[in-house]
Amino acid sequence: MADPTASMPDERRRRILEHLDRDGRVLAAALAQRFGISEDTARRDLRELTAAGLCRRVYGGALPLSAAGDAIAEREREQPERKAALGRAGAALVARAMRPHEVLFLDAGSTNLAVARALPPGLGITVATNAPGVAAVLVGLPGIELVVLGGRIDPRTGAASGLRAMRDLAAMRIDLALLGACALDAEAGLGAFDLEDAEFKRQVAEAAVTVAVVATSAKLATAAPFAVMQAGRLAHLVVEADAPSSLLDPFAALGIAIQRASAP
Repeated sequence: MADPTASMPDERRRRILEHLDRDGRVLAAALAQRFGISEDTARRDLRELTAAGLCRRVYGGALPLSAAGDAIAEREREQPERKAALGRAGAALVARAMRPHEVLFLDAGSTNLAVARALPPGLGITVATNAPGVAAVLVGLPGIELVVLGGRIDPRTGAASGLRAMRDLAAMRIDLALLGACALDAEAGLGAFDLEDAEFKRQVAEAAVTVAVVATSAKLATAAPFAVMQAGRLAHLVVEADAPSSLLDPFAALGIAIQRASAP
């Protein structure tokens, strides 16, 4: 039975946002059936919501926008216990996956900062980063050779991602890259809120033998304006202890190894 709000576009779009918030994804075909409208009308609703900055269009439907668009200083204050648990799980992945003399790229982001804080001494690896906050944590850690990529620091991302950083990156061979995820969806892939940051992350992924992401649940099944790479390029995904299986199953179907953090 069609939803009676179908004849009122504003109310219908409000209901669409409710479905996005609850389900994490909406499909134009399903919306058309739910509201008794044409698929063209459903797609027009999604275009209007996207133009208003309330969701992100993907093939066949839309995803909610990631909530990770705030400045790095604000994100660092959010859910510190959960991020610390994720950081420990990410650091355990690094310790397990890397051998002495290999190169880890640790991207910017509050979750990767938690990984840096949890890295054990004595790994015997090189850590490269474009994030001064990450570098400050690792300076002097025994068994870590630190390389900092330079250039102008964007206060929102907390990192350098411009031409100089790209030139520094071009000289590197990366064994494992922990990319910062603004948004991550099994179909839409990894996304970023800044064009330069997205291009820099893309180049990191291309330079890396293995790519991994450590992500809070809030970033799963969400989208951001600029594409970085397809999710299938990921080898590892580290998630929160209580991340819903419904969000993780599509990643597992791509062959991505999923590791849950311990409860905070």
